[in-house]
Amino acid sequence: MNSRFILLLFVMAGLVVAFAPLPVQPITPQERTFRIDARQYAYSPSEFKVNPGDKVNIQLVSTDVVHGLYVDGYDISIEADPGQTKTLSFVADKPGSFRFRCNVTCGAMHPFMIGKLTVGTNNWLYRSIGLAVLAVIGFLPLSSFIPQTKNMD
Repeated sequence: MNSRFILLLFVMAGLVVAFAPLPVQPITPQERTFRIDARQYAYSPSEFKVNPGDKVNIQLVSTDVVHGLYVDGYDISIEADPGQTKTLSFVADKPGSFRFRCNVTCGAMHPFMIGKLTVGTNNWLYRSIGLAVLAVIGFLPLSSFIPQTKNMD
C-alpha cells in the first residue's frame, strides 16, 4: 500500500473520532436536590454531577459565618446566614463544567472556597482517548501493517 494512502486513512479516522456525534441515550430530566454544607473555607460536597435538563435544587447550609454560592455560567447566587438553610433552584440547561464559589467574603482563604458542577458527560475525554490511540498506532512502523512476501529465488 502507498504510505500516502495510509496517512490519509489515519487523518480521516482522526477526523471521524474528533467530530462524529457520539451515540447518546436520551435521559429523562429529573429533579435533583443537593445539600451543600458551607464552612470556612470549603463546600461539602465540593463536586456534583447532573444531566442536561435536570431541575437542580441546592440547599446551602452555612455552619459558621455568612456564606454565599455563585454558579459561574448560570449567573445565579444565594446567601445563607449561620445556621440557616437557603435553597437555590435552576434548570441545568447548559452542558459543561461550571465552577461555583463563595460570593460573600468569609475570611482570608475566601478566594479558595470553590466547587464544581458538571452538567452532562465529558465527551471530549472519550474523543481524546480515541485520538491518542490513533496517534500511537500512527507511530508504529509502516512495515508492521504491510504483509511481507518471501522471495523464492
